[in-house]
Amino acid sequence: MVHAVWSPGSGLMLWRDGGAPEPVDDDIEHLPASLRRACGRKFRHRVTVALPNGDGTLGEVTVPALALAPPAAAALLLDLHPDTFAELPGDLRFLAHVARGVQRWVRAGRVVPELERVDGQWWARWRLVGGDPQRAWISELAAAAPAVLRGSVGARKVLEDFVFEITDPIVRELLGDRESEHPLLAALGAGSPYAEGTQQVATDLQQWRQSLVVDEPELVLRLLEPAEDDESTLEEGDLVLWRLQVCLRPEGEAPSPVPVHLGDPKALTVGVRKLAEAMEAYPMLRAVPSDPDSLDLLLPLEVVTDLVAHGAQVLAEAGVTLLLPRAWSVVAPSLRLRVSSPPVAADTEDRAVGMNQLVAYNWELALGDMVLTPAEMAQLTRTKSDLVRLRGQWVQADKTVLARAARYVIRQADVGGSTLADLLGELTAQEPPPVPVEEITTTGWVAGLLDSGARPTAVPSPPGLEARLRPYQRRGLDWLVYMSDLGLGAVLADDMGLGKTVQLLALLAHERVAGATRPGPTLLVCPMSVVGNWQREAARFTPGLRVLVHHGGDRLRGEDLTAAAGEHDLVITTYALLTRDAAALGERRWRRLVLDEAQHVKNSGTAAARAARAIPADHRLALTGTPVENRLDELRSILDFVNPRMLGSAQQFRARFAVPIEREHDEGALARLRAVTSPFVLRRVKTDPEVISDLPEKFEMTVRANLTAEQASLYRAVLDDMMERIRDTEGAARKGAVLAALTRLKQVCNHPAHFLGDGSPVQRRGRHRSGKLGLVEDIVDSVLADGERVLLFTQFREFGSLVAPYLAERFGAEVPFLHGGVSRAKRDAMVEAFQGGDSAVSSGRSAGSAPAIMVLSLKAGGTGLNLTAANHVVHLDRWWNPAVENQATDRAFRIGQRRDVQVRKLVCVGTLEERIDAMLASKSELADLAVGTGENWITEMSTDELRELMRLGDEAVGE
Repeated sequence: MVHAVWSPGSGLMLWRDGGAPEPVDDDIEHLPASLRRACGRKFRHRVTVALPNGDGTLGEVTVPALALAPPAAAALLLDLHPDTFAELPGDLRFLAHVARGVQRWVRAGRVVPELERVDGQWWARWRLVGGDPQRAWISELAAAAPAVLRGSVGARKVLEDFVFEITDPIVRELLGDRESEHPLLAALGAGSPYAEGTQQVATDLQQWRQSLVVDEPELVLRLLEPAEDDESTLEEGDLVLWRLQVCLRPEGEAPSPVPVHLGDPKALTVGVRKLAEAMEAYPMLRAVPSDPDSLDLLLPLEVVTDLVAHGAQVLAEAGVTLLLPRAWSVVAPSLRLRVSSPPVAADTEDRAVGMNQLVAYNWELALGDMVLTPAEMAQLTRTKSDLVRLRGQWVQADKTVLARAARYVIRQADVGGSTLADLLGELTAQEPPPVPVEEITTTGWVAGLLDSGARPTAVPSPPGLEARLRPYQRRGLDWLVYMSDLGLGAVLADDMGLGKTVQLLALLAHERVAGATRPGPTLLVCPMSVVGNWQREAARFTPGLRVLVHHGGDRLRGEDLTAAAGEHDLVITTYALLTRDAAALGERRWRRLVLDEAQHVKNSGTAAARAARAIPADHRLALTGTPVENRLDELRSILDFVNPRMLGSAQQFRARFAVPIEREHDEGALARLRAVTSPFVLRRVKTDPEVISDLPEKFEMTVRANLTAEQASLYRAVLDDMMERIRDTEGAARKGAVLAALTRLKQVCNHPAHFLGDGSPVQRRGRHRSGKLGLVEDIVDSVLADGERVLLFTQFREFGSLVAPYLAERFGAEVPFLHGGVSRAKRDAMVEAFQGGDSAVSSGRSAGSAPAIMVLSLKAGGTGLNLTAANHVVHLDRWWNPAVENQATDRAFRIGQRRDVQVRKLVCVGTLEERIDAMLASKSELADLAVGTGENWITEMSTDELRELMRLGDEAVGE
């Protein structure tokens, strides 16, 4: 016996008893000819059907099937003559009956054309006009449909899809081959795309179809809240019954209830039928009591809340309108924090205990704009419903979350004698506030810290400062003075090039003039590459400051260092010497300890980070343009330096913030972290016009190079070797093999000589061995032809040592290479030479005293330098960390730059460089806070994923 089901999206599915895939002659010879021809084919598809079990229930079975598209399905079903129906199973008889019903609607002219956008083209097709008569017909069919045809979505949806799909081929078959010069009629007849289709034409056809429908009144369900005298207490709220009034709304009229007694019988019939359709769409309405004198339903609170949350959408899709009470509101609970403190900071001899200054704080629970009283919160902890009446107004909120928030506030009531550290610990606890903290109101000294709308008191420009501060720099100075006065550590995280140096110097000048409350020198730690820059900037902007550079083999030690530091305002040293001379530097208490480029202590376990935390200081500052480079743990490490133990231990921080945010994308954890850290971090970005209105544009582009045949051969060899190595390895060995291959593949993309390390020439027989270096030559040639300058960044010192001499010979110009092995004096000379004078370049030859090209290693030259003489930046190879690359770019894109900056990032076509570049471009979840996990995430990929990421594409090799 052959059966049939309609599968939305697949068509008519024929299947046999027992699930036989092959036809048996005896089984099909009794069938009508059209059905016999169809069943003579092998059943190659699969379909899941619901069949009766022995206990009367239905069970799903997957069987072989033959799929027929709508035109073939319509032809088959219409060919089944009613006289043969008795010989067919019920499902085939039913579908044939429906197909003949569609045919009758078509013959009656109840069809219209419509346009549908599919695969980028407009298609014309026929459909039934619709309206209540056709909807009633489908409802009757759905009630009579065999169980096997109901499917997982219900009989009505299956039938609606079946009728929609077979109408078009039935109309086209009845019309026959009719030629027409009108494009729309021609498309309808041929079933081809309509080239002149537009959204406007589709809308016009839809409006025309609606105008042809003579509809019965529309069903409207009106939810009425209980009367005031029916209100139960919050504890007994689940006993409240809400009336769902059943109304009909004729076109152009207001909805009116459907009377049961002495009313219009036709309206009652229509109302009963339409209510049954609504119950089929939203089955929860079937289980509720009804009013004996009307069609109205009486809903308990749990049904009311589900109706609003889920049922309204389902009913709308079924064409039923739901009207809610005017006073109805759906709200989310939130917390408000009231913090009070003395007008000024407590006077204490130990400025390092700023986090321990006393505050009083209280929590409040709010629903929308309504702050709840203790009695209301006590009631909410016992409520059993998501719907409650508060102060005469019905509000809906998640009862579980609401009760949890109420208990939290009750536990925290009347907190007094606490410290700022206690408050921050509350926000970062293992069990943080259960709902968002949306408002913080503060008084006293803490107002400028926690109130985002407040600003610290403005301080006058220090007389000893020979610089005109921009408005945002003045606000930075005000904030630094404020945090310093409170003894609270701070992170000045302004974007690269916004003048963190001058803001710190302004702070020192202010304290020197005003008379510091705790006299003593400031110890500034920075990378060796910027020691000279700090020395020059201090002499330029604050010539009155006494500056000591603690560096070099003849640097002071022991008591001599302690004594000399006391006679200076600013002592500058490097991270390397901070670790090496930690004992000597820790012999005295410093007024302030400042870490410039504080990402150097992003790993709290390094010797530099431990030494920085061990140096005694009244106040701690961190300066960085990238507080987060790779992971949120880096932010914790920097904040742990400025305010020890502020965010707990590294393990606690990972559990509470890093893992939920980085892996689970927990918005609540992200909001809590921002709330806790934002008072101690001041960050402005240069792309904000309110910060720098005169900064030129920055244009970033990815430039693609093809590999040479030699590079492609080496690339495949490295990839094959890696796949062989990781085939049977796990853990650290596998990770090491992947990272090693990653480095080697980058080297291959740069240049064969870089990978081989054999000192072989850059070119062979006058041709480039590297497509990337050939592209770099073209870029530099264009830059020099325009009389401009360029910075070339690479993460490999070996590649820089190859590129710099080649470009110097190629263009007959000096090409300095700044890397970690260059001494401080030589670095300063390189920067001064590049920045000074004009680069007069003609036909690629430098005629000026200043170099036009500089090659820099990303590590040594990516931070702290001012190289605004260049307005072109080229990243020769990718670090695949946007924060690190942006730091390097900001050597040119910073204050003092007067020309638009062009940034080119080079990748090789068809290699892992291009694929990872595309992946990074699509990352946006934590763009402002965390940008990924460096390159380590690649090692966590499966072997198949690695092969796909690193494979060499066919388009990789150039001609």
